[in-house]
Amino acid sequence: MNARKLFERRQTFRSGLIEMVIWQLPQADAERPHGLKYRLVYIRDQQRIVGYDNERGKGDHKHLGGREEPYTFVSVRTLLDDFWADVRSLTDE
Repeated sequence: MNARKLFERRQTFRSGLIEMVIWQLPQADAERPHGLKYRLVYIRDQQRIVGYDNERGKGDHKHLGGREEPYTFVSVRTLLDDFWADVRSLTDE
């Protein structure tokens, strides 16, 4: 069984681009105990400003500007709320 796409959105936001995709995996594993794979990113001027993902080998983490730091996944709703909070905080000038 393959991963099933649960959510996908692409939109412009404050002269940049938001892309969000969340998949339900066939089963949870040690790296993704919540059973989800996700990629949320805000790109402006061809640069990643904010990114949340859980690529294999790194687990849940986020990118803020040039920094990468761990992220504690709680729920999809919290993931989306945290992502948008970071996008807004880094774009409010």
